[in-house]
Amino acid sequence: MRFSPAQKRYNRTILLLSSAYAVLLVGAVYLLSRHLVSGPLAYVIGVLPALPVTGFFLAMGRYLFDESDEYLRVLQVRQLLVATGVMLAASTIWGFLEGFALVPHVVAYTWPILWLGGLLLGACVNRLTLRGRE
Repeated sequence: MRFSPAQKRYNRTILLLSSAYAVLLVGAVYLLSRHLVSGPLAYVIGVLPALPVTGFFLAMGRYLFDESDEYLRVLQVRQLLVATGVMLAASTIWGFLEGFALVPHVVAYTWPILWLGGLLLGACVNRLTLRGRE
C-alpha cells in the first residue's frame, strides 16, 4: 500500500518527535535524577519531554485535517477512538481502584503512553475489519 502525502508528512513528523522525546527524556532523567539542576530550570527541564508527546497529538490532528482521502481519514478516526476508549476506561477503572486504596498510585504520564499503545490496538481493529475486503 502506498502512503498518501499526508501520511508521509505524518510519519516524518512522528519520527522526528519520537527522536526528540528520546533525547529530551534521557537528558531530563540524567539531570534531574542527579540533582544537577534546581529551581525554575528543573521545572523547565521536567516539562521538556512532554512537549514532543504533545506534538504527537497535534500531528494526529493535522493528519486528519490534511488527509484528502475520506476512507483513510475514517480509518484513522477509528484508530483514535479505540485508543481513547482504552485509555479512558483504564484510567477510570484504575482511578476508582486507587481511590479505594486497592492499587498503587500511577503517575499521570502513564495514561498517554497507554493511549499510544491503544493506537496499536486500533490499527489491529482496522486490519481485522479490512481482512475480507482487500
